[in-house]
Order: sequence, then structure tokens, then C-alpha cells
Amino acid sequence: MTVRPEGAAGAVTGGLLLYARSRTLPLTVASLAATGALAVWAAHGLDAYLDPSRRVPVVALAPLLAAAAIGASLYSASEELDRTAVRPWWRRRLVQLLALTALAAVLLPPAVLGHVSSFGPPAMIRNTLGCTGLAAAAAALLGARLSWLPVFGYVSAVYMGAAGVHGGVVPVWAWLVQPAGEWDGWIVALVAFGAGGVLYVVRGARPEGPRG
Repeated sequence: MTVRPEGAAGAVTGGLLLYARSRTLPLTVASLAATGALAVWAAHGLDAYLDPSRRVPVVALAPLLAAAAIGASLYSASEELDRTAVRPWWRRRLVQLLALTALAAVLLPPAVLGHVSSFGPPAMIRNTLGCTGLAAAAAALLGARLSWLPVFGYVSAVYMGAAGVHGGVVPVWAWLVQPAGEWDGWIVALVAFGAGGVLYVVRGARPEGPRG
């Protein structure tokens, strides 16, 4: 039996829509948009031109919220179906992770536009990549529903513990609150995104709940 092209296209479209709904992607996109709007509101009135470091709370916390939303979307309610699918699902997981990360990297930087500073759009993009990589790794190891927890713990610890600390390996472990010009911070963030992304794409999110 010959399959009509429009029938095949419809099947593909239907499959993608089903995948999007099963991962609550519309809600995730809405959450990212809300996070971007909240970041713009929070950054308003900081008078960052007087002191660029005033942007640190926004540059650190907005990527945390975005990563939490992305991590939650990595949950799969049918891991058995994913493993037995005819077509490998790692491609869809890769596209999903990259697309949501790219969307967050577009929506968050406008909050710190304007006066060029060390905590402007580049720092926001770096932190978005790093936090999302941590969330992806946590989804693979702990499960998507808990993927926000390690990211929250790390961001909180760095935000509170790195104040006034300089030199040494600080740019490595405290990359989240470093100026955008610190290349050590970029390297760590990119490694975190790459390693976490590969771990999730290959393994998928850890199954959660009782298994029969």
C-alpha cells in the first residue's frame, strides 16, 4: 500500500504535537516567557550604570528559573514506550533541549540590555547554558521532577558564598556570579551544558515512581 505524502506529513505533525503535549512544552514555553518578563521587571530600576554588580541577582536567578522550567519538561510518563519506539528518541530529546535552551537564551538577555557592562547579555547567556546543563544532568540522574533541586542548591550556595571572594579558583566554582569576561567561567558553563546535555540525550530522564 502506498502512503500518500500528505498522510505521512500529517502523521509526523501529529507525532510531534503528541510529543510536545506529553512533555508539556506549551506550558514550558509560557514559563520561559514569564521568566523573561519577570527578569525585565526585576532589573528595572537597579541603576546598573552606577554599579554593574547590581545586576548579579537577575543574572543568577533568572537562569535558575529558566533551567527549572526546562528540566521539568524533560519528564517522560512513558519511558517504556520511549525505549521501544521504532525511531530513536534521542534526536527528539536533543532538539527539545537545544530549542528550549535557545529560547531561554533569547528571552532572558533583554532584561540586562542597555548600558554595556560585565553583567550584561553575555553573562546571562553563559548562566543560562550552565544552569540548563546542570538541570539536564539532574534529570538523567535524579528524574525530571527533581532536576531543579541541585541547580537551586548550587546557585544558592554560590550566590551566598562567593560574595567578596576573589582570586584562585573562584572563577571556576563561582562562574555564575563572575563577569562575562572571565573565560574560566565560560569554559565551566559550556562543559556543564555539554556534559549534562549529552547525559540526558543518551539516557533520557530517570524513570520516576513505582514500576510494574
